[in-house]
Amino acid sequence: MAEEHIAPIIVKKIKKSGGGHHGGAWKIAYADFVTAMMAFFLLMWLLGSTSKAQKEGIAEYFQTPLHMVLMGPSVGQSDSALKNTGGKDVTQKQGQVKPVDGEPGKLKTVKIEDVKEALKQAEKAKLESLKQKIEQSIEENPTLKQFKSQLKIDITSEGLRIQIVDEQNRPMFESARAELQPYAKQILREIGKTLNGVENKISLSGHTDATPYASGDQGYSNWELSADRANASRRELIAGGMDETKLMRVVGLGSAIMFDQENPFNPINRRINLVIMNKETEENILKDNEQITVSEQDKSKVDALAETPKAPSAALPSAQTTTKK
Repeated sequence: MAEEHIAPIIVKKIKKSGGGHHGGAWKIAYADFVTAMMAFFLLMWLLGSTSKAQKEGIAEYFQTPLHMVLMGPSVGQSDSALKNTGGKDVTQKQGQVKPVDGEPGKLKTVKIEDVKEALKQAEKAKLESLKQKIEQSIEENPTLKQFKSQLKIDITSEGLRIQIVDEQNRPMFESARAELQPYAKQILREIGKTLNGVENKISLSGHTDATPYASGDQGYSNWELSADRANASRRELIAGGMDETKLMRVVGLGSAIMFDQENPFNPINRRINLVIMNKETEENILKDNEQITVSEQDKSKVDALAETPKAPSAALPSAQTTTKK
């Protein structure tokens, strides 16, 4: 009897290994719990740090989010608990209102005109403070104090004006010339040191009295003299330490604008005017410059068109030519 082939019996034992007491599922549950708690505390923080108007805007966003993105919020609050960190803020639009101080539920409209007026008043107060500072510097500076009677400081529509005027026995310049006297150079250099710390731009103008040149206005006249004196003063201001880029305008006005209208030959009419310009005056000068530039471009275009050769027009037959009598 042949031996029977006996197949081997294989027993497989699966060894189970546990990851802790109950496996790793508790970690996922804990992470979900922590995430839920963070969302809850974030919600509580938003509710506690926003006003009533802001809460209404947030509620409207979750009700109609697409409308909010495209059209903006119907509640026009200008402040937000979530500050804009870059890019265009789609939750803000023109004509917003801000909460009234002490009354969170009440809103008031902020007008652009009111903002401009507030900035204008703030700048005026700044110039008044600068005026007091310069007057104090004159009192404390022995060089300037002895010429105090020739320094006149006031606030005008253009800004803070400092006028250095002539006196009968103490002229700033040599007669009919643009050469400064030594004491006038000292005044301008000391003023240049003071003005160097001012942010505003400066306008400089020269003025003369009404005494004409023998040759009249056809030759070298008070117009050229006042311009030359203004530039001579400019050089002394820079020599005193003032940054030359602070000057925005240097002009000679001759005897067109008198200090003493009653007596056009009064020595006080011979003066140098320094104006620390306010922002409105600076902007007006820049606008004038832009208009001049545009006008020059238009003129060049017109000249180019005028120089363009035109095709000769066909001559009319002599039989059709008539003369009006």
